[in-house]
Amino acid sequence: MPIETSRRQFIKSSAGAGLGLMIWVKNTEVLAQDKRLVIRDPGGPYAEGFGEAFYKPFRAATGIEIVPATGQAQPTAFIRSMVESKSYTWDMAHVSKDVHEALLGMGHLEPLHLDDALKDLPAQFKAPHYAGVDVVGSILAYRTDKFPAGKGPRSWKDYWDTKAFAGRRALRRNPMETIEYALLADGVAPSALYPLDLDRAFRSLDRIKKDVGVWWTSGAQTSQLLKSGEVDMCPTWNARAQVVADEGSPVAIMWSQFFFTTEGWIIPKGSPKADICREFIKFANSPERQAVFTKFLSYGPTLPKAYNFIDAKRAQSFPTHPENIKGGIEWNVGYWAKNRDAVTERFNAWVAA
Repeated sequence: MPIETSRRQFIKSSAGAGLGLMIWVKNTEVLAQDKRLVIRDPGGPYAEGFGEAFYKPFRAATGIEIVPATGQAQPTAFIRSMVESKSYTWDMAHVSKDVHEALLGMGHLEPLHLDDALKDLPAQFKAPHYAGVDVVGSILAYRTDKFPAGKGPRSWKDYWDTKAFAGRRALRRNPMETIEYALLADGVAPSALYPLDLDRAFRSLDRIKKDVGVWWTSGAQTSQLLKSGEVDMCPTWNARAQVVADEGSPVAIMWSQFFFTTEGWIIPKGSPKADICREFIKFANSPERQAVFTKFLSYGPTLPKAYNFIDAKRAQSFPTHPENIKGGIEWNVGYWAKNRDAVTERFNAWVAA
């Protein structure tokens, strides 16, 4: 089939698939490959939201089936094993930015070579080997039946203040973000957080440790803690708190001093279907399509123009909403990529002591 004929058919089918997105295919070799792409995602609402926003429309436009595969929360070791053994269970993956940083340091990622296609993606949400698709907020959620309107916590110092803000508390059994919360509570300015002063952070944690009723280990657990009222305040990811609020529970989000980072697409080094992966990433980098996934998942889109296609009330629950992002602090994934193992070992020993 001539290249120009293929191009016209792709544009026509993409428009027919909805949202008017044009797919630009470089050559017919992409079509000649196995019409099946296995993409790792976190499952649950991601699978549903990405299915409607990206997977189903991509198949309608190209004939290439997307097979979602749920993987570990931190799939760094698994992807490293795939690359080093040259045995690819996944063709590409949706991962957190810190996983991208770790794999990049190992030399285990394919460059995207999509500078022009990703030109509308803000610089902070992309890298040569990474294309951000959603923004995750690490927030403090609290029960409004315990803290009525206007009387909820407004800072991590408030969370640490067990007299003025008495109530049952939870913290994540993981140093990531928990260390940052401790330093903010101790008065460290957001601009001075990194590199983290670990000694100061652990002294701050010492002050709150006896008041922590639950050390949680999963996002699903935080949703249940908030929904049941077992705790009155709980750090978690914004979508985990929002789903509880959407179900009618008296739960609110503190949007001051929250941390944000991105999740996005990466291609493992040597992936035999890297070219199809690049076409999928180009297809998914659309404001209209990102708006679709936010109907299922309360994480913010990375493309600012996506807000033109999102209900205004719904948009207020996203980290990248203009009013919310004012209180946001960008999480330093580079620091954690280098220091995660050592800090985690120290943190686990402290929790157990």
